[in-house]
Amino acid sequence: MTGGKRKPAAGPESRTALVRRARRINRELAEVYPYAHPELDFENPFQLLVATVLSAQTTDLRVNQTTPALFAAYPTPEDMAAADPETLEQLIRPTGFFRAKTKSLIGLSTALRDRFGGEVPGRLEDLVTLPGVGRKTANVVLGNAFGVPGITVDTHFGRLVRRWKWTEQEDPDKVEAEVGALFPKSEWTMLSHRVIFHGRRVCHARKPACGACPIAPLCPAYGEGETDPEKARKLLKYEMGGGPGQRLKPPPGFPGPPAPPLGAE
Repeated sequence: MTGGKRKPAAGPESRTALVRRARRINRELAEVYPYAHPELDFENPFQLLVATVLSAQTTDLRVNQTTPALFAAYPTPEDMAAADPETLEQLIRPTGFFRAKTKSLIGLSTALRDRFGGEVPGRLEDLVTLPGVGRKTANVVLGNAFGVPGITVDTHFGRLVRRWKWTEQEDPDKVEAEVGALFPKSEWTMLSHRVIFHGRRVCHARKPACGACPIAPLCPAYGEGETDPEKARKLLKYEMGGGPGQRLKPPPGFPGPPAPPLGAE
């Protein structure tokens, strides 16, 4: 895509045209990121639940660097429910807001032990009753640990779908509903991964790499960022920019190097 802002479309976009454009963007992103995946390291639903709670207000990389020691110390909900709060705080301190997160982790682990037999439930209505767990966290767990379709509306997802004019909503629940209506349920989980991948790698908040964007012809916000291809390529992040991803244990097929452990950046 070369520089130069395109002319705005004539007239408002019809619902049918919006659905077609949205689904085409999803197909294009699937070709660019065939390896898209959750960027939190986990081996079971409990680990994913804990990691997702820890990911609030920090990077997935920082969470992934913190959880090996955490899960070694507390491998089960029963273990974490019985944790000494000060010891747990020190283990998760690198993720920030560690006192509030410690309260949530002990609370949700206690609830899992006492109400769910030590198992993470596979239903949205049960997950959102756990301390520190909202719809976003619940959808991450359902989609990636249980195979239940869900849309994850994080800051990247919300920013991009508004740039693409899929919705004008700011409230995450309304974004989830409006965007979900554009796609078959079966696409929801992978759509979330692709959009979040694109937001982290290309379509940044302050400096979108418009000139290196594979979906630029479909984007109504093209031109808000750097349109010169060479300059735009320098803005690419993670594996697209030649750097490591956020996972210390990336899945098979991930094209970039693994992230470094804590203290080795």
